[in-house]
Amino acid sequence: MTGIREAVGLQPEPEFDLQLPVGWTRQQAGDQARDAMLAVVKQRFMEQHRPDLYAETKRLVSQSFEEMERNGVFAFFAPTEPGDETLAIPASIHASIRRAAPGETLDDLARTLIHGKGATPLRGDSRTLRFEEERHVRLGTQTVVAQSVIYLTPIPRAKRRRALQLVAGFGRTVDTPADHPTIDAMKFLFDTCVSTLAWREPARA
Repeated sequence: MTGIREAVGLQPEPEFDLQLPVGWTRQQAGDQARDAMLAVVKQRFMEQHRPDLYAETKRLVSQSFEEMERNGVFAFFAPTEPGDETLAIPASIHASIRRAAPGETLDDLARTLIHGKGATPLRGDSRTLRFEEERHVRLGTQTVVAQSVIYLTPIPRAKRRRALQLVAGFGRTVDTPADHPTIDAMKFLFDTCVSTLAWREPARA
């Protein structure tokens, strides 16, 4: 998050930390992370003698990373550590920067999200806004509901012009109700993770 700003002589953005589920790690978005993920997936499916599943998974993973690049995602959090204790669920959290429109501040954006998206403070904390979105997507021959829980919190010292945006994404089948206990548990997990967000000064070279 700090590299580009430092390169042009601007003060680097502060870094942030989240308390994550067991087995989850922070990864930099990009080709290196994509290739490492695909290598693990390939080994797993080849051991199961399912090259067909690897081919489909490779396509989906590649599409996911392309979408991250389009959306300016600079880091993501996902279950990457092997082990029985890892909370291995098909979900992730993407981090990007959201900027206020020219001539506006995050307060204007917040009002738009509150009135247009039903955004509310995360667990009563007005520093972080939370709202949800969903859309239907095709996965092979199936249609699933892609759900997103979006969180916005102002970046310190950014004069309410830039916010950290965290997008927690997961899916459900079309016949699974939005208020299913499993879905509610997923949302509770993500709310808990984001509520632990702590800012810190960037590392100096």
